[in-house]
Amino acid sequence: MQILFVGDVMLGRLVNKVLANAQFTYVWGDTVDIIKQADFSLINLECPISSKGKEWNKTFKVFHFRANLDAIQVLNSASIDYVSLANNHILDYDIEALLDTLDRLDKNNISHSGAGRNLNEAMQPAIIEKKLKQKPNNNNSCYNVENEEVNSIDNKNTIRIGLISLTDNEPEWEAKDDLAGINYIPTTLAPDKYYYRLKNEIENAKKQSDLVIVSSHVGPHFRETPSTKYVNFAHKIIDFGADIYWGHSNHMPQGIELYKHNNETKIILYDCGDFIDDYAIDSNYRNDLSFIFLLHFLIDKNSKLSKNNNSSKNSNILLQNSMIELIPTKISNFMVNTIPIYDKDAELIINRMTKKCSFLGTNCFIDERKKRIKIFLK
Repeated sequence: MQILFVGDVMLGRLVNKVLANAQFTYVWGDTVDIIKQADFSLINLECPISSKGKEWNKTFKVFHFRANLDAIQVLNSASIDYVSLANNHILDYDIEALLDTLDRLDKNNISHSGAGRNLNEAMQPAIIEKKLKQKPNNNNSCYNVENEEVNSIDNKNTIRIGLISLTDNEPEWEAKDDLAGINYIPTTLAPDKYYYRLKNEIENAKKQSDLVIVSSHVGPHFRETPSTKYVNFAHKIIDFGADIYWGHSNHMPQGIELYKHNNETKIILYDCGDFIDDYAIDSNYRNDLSFIFLLHFLIDKNSKLSKNNNSSKNSNILLQNSMIELIPTKISNFMVNTIPIYDKDAELIINRMTKKCSFLGTNCFIDERKKRIKIFLK
């Protein structure tokens, strides 16, 4: 079983113009098949999808992004399961465009969290349930790295993941009891209302799911590694009960940490970088380069996933002995593609990511034949 993570997907501005003259799958390039084959595909949607609203002007903002109505078909064309909405562009065209976006996502059965018609809705987790795919493996191994096959287990054939989305950007957009907006959470996490709100959000998601993922759009841009402040923030989210921290906002990928909590290994993807956009490319930071982050569950057929949703037990079974695979990607001409093995950019982004992970104490194994990074959870 696979969960696929990418970073920011921005379908507005110049990307939006391309969509008017191209097939809906154009922006996904050759990644579309990888995305569609995953059991869960998760993105951060960095713009509203709407023809409504006016540019936000209540506070100063340099950029305003919005995608036209056809962009919903772009998401459908890649079978996107979930979009994170807690970010610094979802209200670029004010509340009217946000509400329209929520309606269109709901009508297309695309799960979302992080923004809502009121505070309660913005705080609610998205709960996605899917059946485990059964792919018989003739050698009786529960997982074959070469063929990427996973056997279903007999006693429970569905997995539920709970997704919470938050951002420390745009405090003016914070949802209220009677006002639409985002799930704003400052990264200081002092023992205040935000501290207990986030703790309760994670505990609520944990009661409803086998695996809890927190989507986090926080921090400044273009940092090679997360600062102590953001490391502490990610650790606190795991300590509250999340299993995976999924970061984005930095415009380039940061490292991965395998964080021990109560003797269990949890995953922190500090930042997944940019996946689709029209942004200017910095020749040093190379914000056009990133990865598809693919989490493979190596589920032993003898493992006993609880049908009664013992979340702590189930998340431990799911994550132990699993693997994170990083497939290098590159944005060009408003589309994303995997980087060919002969392209020097594949070596560049792999070397950079390996160093960033090493800084966080994570060992990376390089598949030289496929030019991919593999990180094994023990």
